[in-house]
Formats: sequence, structure tokens, C-alpha cells
Amino acid sequence: MLRDSIKAAQISAMKAGEKQRLATVRLILAKIKDRDIELRTAATTPDDDALVIDVLQKMVKQRRESITLFEQGGRPEKAADEQAELEVIETFLPTQLSEEETMAAIEAIKAETGAAGMKDMGKVMAELKARHGTVLDMTKASGWVKAALA
Repeated sequence: MLRDSIKAAQISAMKAGEKQRLATVRLILAKIKDRDIELRTAATTPDDDALVIDVLQKMVKQRRESITLFEQGGRPEKAADEQAELEVIETFLPTQLSEEETMAAIEAIKAETGAAGMKDMGKVMAELKARHGTVLDMTKASGWVKAALA
């Protein structure tokens, strides 16, 4: 399970004295714990790996946005810190689909759903997320779907 590999990474980072990696792994574990607490009152809980991947994807998105903002604001040292965190977080995510594989999946879904224009974008995006949400950057996929339906 993904959660166990993150806990193992925490222990190995402690033993190796990797302070930056340890801080990031602890941050990941804290975010996962926060999500667990949020879901205590939920009617249904997602699969554990899906939950962890969702948390990691949100953290990656936040880091990318922060890097952009820090670079625009003239704070390269902060951007470098965020980049270091991003690299650690990405090590726990499953391998993402390539652009070619994503385009093939989009075309297959487009054919199955009979999507013809931009009005069908929501239907295609929902199906894409359901099938490949854990191995796709949905931000990039959105642009590709838009281009495929245009």
C-alpha cells in the first residue's frame, strides 16, 4: 500500500539524516491524516490508495502553483524549496500517462461516448477522470480534451 511506503520513507529519511526529505514526508503524512479526519463523517470512504493519490495530486498542484507565483514574485529561493518538495512528493505518485497514451484514451472515450463538440467536454472529462484519474494530470488533460473536441 502507498501509505506504508510513505511511512517507510519517513523512517529511512530519519536514519539517513535527510532533513528536507523527512520534512516533506512528514508533511505528506500530515495531509493524509487530515484527509482521514475529514472522511470520518463521510457516508462512503474511497479506497486507501486512491485517497493517498488524491492527496498527493493536490499537493503537487499546490507546489506547481507556488513555484510559478514565487518565480513571478522574484523569490527564486522559495521556488527552489517548493521544487524540492515537489520532487519528493512525485516519487510516491504512480507513473503518469504520457501525452500519446492520454490522447489515445481521450480518442477512445470520445468514440465510446459519441462526443462531437465542446458541449460534450464534461462527459469526456468525467469518464477520463473515472478511468485514469490516478495516473493523469487532469489540468493538462483538460487542454488536450478541449483540443480534441474543437
